[in-house]
Amino acid sequence: MPVKVIASDNGLEAVRLAHDLIQQGEDTLEAVVRGVTLVEDDPNDLTVGYGGLPNEAGDVEVDAAVMHGPTHRAGGVAALKNIKHAARLAMKVMETTDHSLLAGDGALEFARTLGFPEENLLTEKARKIWLHWKRIRSRNDSWQAPKSEEDVDPEVLEFFRKRKLNYAGEPISEQNRPTGTIHCAGINSASDLSCVTTTSGLAFKVPGRVGDSPLIGAGLYVDNEIGSCGSTGRGEANIRDVCSFAGVELMRHGMSPLEAGRELLQRICRHTTEPRLLDGEGRPNFGVRFYLLAKSGEHAAVSMWGPTKYAFADENGARIEQCDYLFERQDKKRTGEHTDGTR
Repeated sequence: MPVKVIASDNGLEAVRLAHDLIQQGEDTLEAVVRGVTLVEDDPNDLTVGYGGLPNEAGDVEVDAAVMHGPTHRAGGVAALKNIKHAARLAMKVMETTDHSLLAGDGALEFARTLGFPEENLLTEKARKIWLHWKRIRSRNDSWQAPKSEEDVDPEVLEFFRKRKLNYAGEPISEQNRPTGTIHCAGINSASDLSCVTTTSGLAFKVPGRVGDSPLIGAGLYVDNEIGSCGSTGRGEANIRDVCSFAGVELMRHGMSPLEAGRELLQRICRHTTEPRLLDGEGRPNFGVRFYLLAKSGEHAAVSMWGPTKYAFADENGARIEQCDYLFERQDKKRTGEHTDGTR
């Protein structure tokens, strides 16, 4: 069995490192945790660890979880402040306690007990984006929106333009509200699997909000006899359908990783009924992606909206590949592809 590692598209270096470590004989969980730590350390990734976008109060709160296939053990941390390496701390929860999830002040005290360094995770770039969001999110408070683009920091302006927002602040919809996470899963030559997810969560969230990432069965799940599944995107949707557990169970009952991933997306479509979460055609207006790795080594990455990408590494090296997807954004259509994501 060739070593394989899959991750979200911000995990190219993560899959490269994890693959090399597994190839050298490292445990699969240690390898993927060390891989995502690279992203947690990166101040230019606004979705994870140091540099992650804050909650509405300006505090960066991070969540993470790990699951080890050979032992079927898991650990997680949620609503954690001031600790950059949330994935490593989640692994410590698994290894050193009888618990599966620590949250808030309890998670922080646990980190202090183990000697994890505390630091302010809010970078200057993330602070400026948060401040601009405060200025544009409402016309009914004391904050005043910029008068022109010239009054907005170019780096901030670029960030909001990518999300189809003007400098004066159109309301941020679920479709373009900043989200982001890194999920990473690996399999070794003995077909043992492990996975990890770490995130700073939904940008500008209500303080204390916990998404799917640290919840075993929602944000990630592995059964060493079957495979693993992890997710990024709108956590509330994944929580309602316990999607990662469901993805592994679908593979248990004979579906391929691709078939299982597409079924998860279809379930979310069927269960999303709130008008504010639907576009003009009744489709979810938010993003969700799943990353599935079977014990056979077969893998797939699927997305609600495309085209989009994911990271993967095997004996041919680390690379970025295209996700399968259900729906195609009209402004990103490519020749020869259909709006349902088939080719």
